[in-house]
Amino acid sequence: MVLERLRGWLTGLAKPEDQDSGGNGTALFKARYHSLRLLLAANNKALDTMAEMEEAALGRRVFGMAFVRSRCTAAGVSVFSMVRHLDALAPEKYDELFPVLEEIQRRIRGVLAVPEPVEEAPLVVPLADIDRHSADTVGSKMANLGEIGNAIGLRVPEGFTITSAAFDLLLTDSDLKPEIDSLIQTADHERPAEIFALSSRLQQLVVNAEVPARLADAVTAAYEDLARTVGGRPSVAMRSSAIGEDSPEASFAGQYRTELNVRPENLLEAYLQVAASKYTPQAMQYLLQRGLRDDQLAMCVGCVAMVDARCGGVAYTGNPGDPRDDRVIINAAPGMPKAVVDGEFAADQFVLSREDPSTIVDRRIASKTARLVLDPAEGLTREAVPESDRETPSLDDEEARRVAEAALEIERHFGLPQDVEWALDRDGQVVVLQSRPLQQFDRQPAVPKSAEAGEPLLAGGICVSPGAAAGPVIRVERDSDALRFPEGAVLVVSHPLPKWAALLPRAIAVVSAEGGIAGHLATVARESGVPAVFGASALEALEEGAEVTVDADGGAVYAGVVQSLLTRRTQRPPVMIGSPVHEILLAALQHIAPLHLLDPDDLGFRPSSCRTLHDITRFCHEKAVREMFDFGKNNHFPKHASKQLHHNVPMQWWVLDLEDGFKDEVTGKYVRLNQIACRPMLALWGGMVAVPWEGPPAMSGRGFASVLFEATANPALATPFRKPYAQQNYFMISKRFMNLQSRFGFHFAAVEAVIGDRDHENYLSFSLKGGAADLDRRSARVRFICEILADYGFSVAAREDHATARLAGLPGPAMEDKLEIVGYLIMHTRQLDMIMANPSAVAHYGTKIRADLDRLENRTQGADD
Repeated sequence: MVLERLRGWLTGLAKPEDQDSGGNGTALFKARYHSLRLLLAANNKALDTMAEMEEAALGRRVFGMAFVRSRCTAAGVSVFSMVRHLDALAPEKYDELFPVLEEIQRRIRGVLAVPEPVEEAPLVVPLADIDRHSADTVGSKMANLGEIGNAIGLRVPEGFTITSAAFDLLLTDSDLKPEIDSLIQTADHERPAEIFALSSRLQQLVVNAEVPARLADAVTAAYEDLARTVGGRPSVAMRSSAIGEDSPEASFAGQYRTELNVRPENLLEAYLQVAASKYTPQAMQYLLQRGLRDDQLAMCVGCVAMVDARCGGVAYTGNPGDPRDDRVIINAAPGMPKAVVDGEFAADQFVLSREDPSTIVDRRIASKTARLVLDPAEGLTREAVPESDRETPSLDDEEARRVAEAALEIERHFGLPQDVEWALDRDGQVVVLQSRPLQQFDRQPAVPKSAEAGEPLLAGGICVSPGAAAGPVIRVERDSDALRFPEGAVLVVSHPLPKWAALLPRAIAVVSAEGGIAGHLATVARESGVPAVFGASALEALEEGAEVTVDADGGAVYAGVVQSLLTRRTQRPPVMIGSPVHEILLAALQHIAPLHLLDPDDLGFRPSSCRTLHDITRFCHEKAVREMFDFGKNNHFPKHASKQLHHNVPMQWWVLDLEDGFKDEVTGKYVRLNQIACRPMLALWGGMVAVPWEGPPAMSGRGFASVLFEATANPALATPFRKPYAQQNYFMISKRFMNLQSRFGFHFAAVEAVIGDRDHENYLSFSLKGGAADLDRRSARVRFICEILADYGFSVAAREDHATARLAGLPGPAMEDKLEIVGYLIMHTRQLDMIMANPSAVAHYGTKIRADLDRLENRTQGADD
């Protein structure tokens, strides 16, 4: 039914009765040509999309599921458009393509599908019933906490978890899933302003959602059970526990929201706030950078009785900056531990040995001017520390030992160094609030100061993430500042708030006046491979926009670019390779990118042999061009029959006159160059024959082996040079327009140009794909060609072995000059892919080609003079 409706619309473009009175089929011909133009445009879009996906598959860019879904959709739409327009060119002739395309699309949808939630899964689970195996239901954070309380027997708060099933119910009951998926997929995730706007919109959708009645009832009942267990009507902490959070692969440290000291009447409102934090800018960027699937990371929320902490903080069972140092490092501050993890307050540091009993081997007591305490009504409040207590240690020696012993017991149970958040209640009992695997890095000794560096602008900072980097200083104090933060700048902040993690993908380094190694931003900086110096005074020495070098290992910042320090430039970890999203992209590409249909004259070149979108693209392209060129002959319209160009060249060139591309009517099978009136074609041809081709380059043994391997791996490639059609090339022309579809063996080129009297309408587009060698050599040839075209003013793009170039708006003579350059490159870069692994050969041909093009340009300019 759909196919019939589609064909009815398409055949309406041009019916046989629309032919003009002369019976020469002009109306039908023009309609067919219109379909061909649209098909070729869709072909270019499809190839560009496939090339972009293949480039992403190599791990050369960061992408998320929105990228994978949008590119799969774009490729599918472009290929469907090609099938549709081929059907308009040849109605009912290639009907078999429609079900073949639908089957390929079905397989792609299967790869992208999200498993349906288990309907029987509980909405709420008591902490007493949770252990490490509950992570898929309650998230890793609460699973770890349940394991610590139930399996290890350490003290943890009483409470329960609102599960992943509850989050799925919240979104489905409010019908939010389709809208959220659509907003994520259509956003440009490379533009910070759009990420922040998207985040605001998504969080607003969740916060404004109505909690389903059965979820509300389940949460209320769970709270009543908690109240009976602890006595009274306790305030609670609502803590994020998203699927994947606090896992060995990703900490999500501080990326989501926590609501503290929540009154029971506000439980559901706080739940929505934490659930909505799944879409904070920093969480979305973190997820994107690590290749995690947004659609499989449900937001679970832990609800635990609030601990009125006398002090709290973080304990590491190892040194984050030295995996060989296994001492316990405790950061502690008076009041709630949030003061330490958010990096806003000064903290004491204790270093303890591992023996039993452990001993304190080092302590650094900070001057603590403020602390966070429970607000009598709800939430937290900032309170000044009495002056007499500011230098008092947050912990005495015995308390520090008890914190260290608890952390080491957790490490022994999990078998990995741990990052433990803890609190000391009013009775002096250690309460474990959270534990996750400790992220460690191997800090290098500071580079000896050289004369080049000079005196530092800032010194004495704490290295929280190693390495060195240089860039301009950009201060960020407000959310609005984040929108203008550019790529490759040094992020300078007063407080290392977790929300600034949204800027780490763009930052080259971080400098903060406050904070220490235990803060959330420090953790994410280490995971992201961004050098960071915290606890640095005198930020006023860093002038806005000034170029500086951050030496994180040395805890210093220097003016200008200090090359001797940059020998330790940090290489960001290749997080995409092997990530869940990367694996899905690879799986989807198996149904999109491989090309199996390579020989149009092979008996297997038919719709039923198409196994990928690329196969259908190739099939449609070949058949559409043939259908167009066979139009006049098959329909007995001699005026619209193609002519073979009569010229002394080994390849076959066929020319189809769309309107006024010939000077006069041409009879017979051949057309001569002096009968052509098309300005773009004559200019392109002039470049193709300006310098005789010297033949293929001398091939090394490796180059020959590369070609032989490709031909063996792809049997259809083995014989194209022996087939007549392999040398056929097609021009479609009018006086001012030209479209060339060219194939030289393994190489495919397309050129389209308009040259007229109105400069703003003039344009030239050129694309080149393929080659006989392996992908690395083919890609190198593409970059080689793009570099040359860029030197001559073209806008270029290179993805894998596919090059595109474009110019627009130049006067006619200038456009003709550029077409000559393209014509030359089409002829003289054939088979250069085979020598691209030989630097001396590449240099030789680069010099020769540029010299030829310079002579060609000078000759043209001389003629103009």
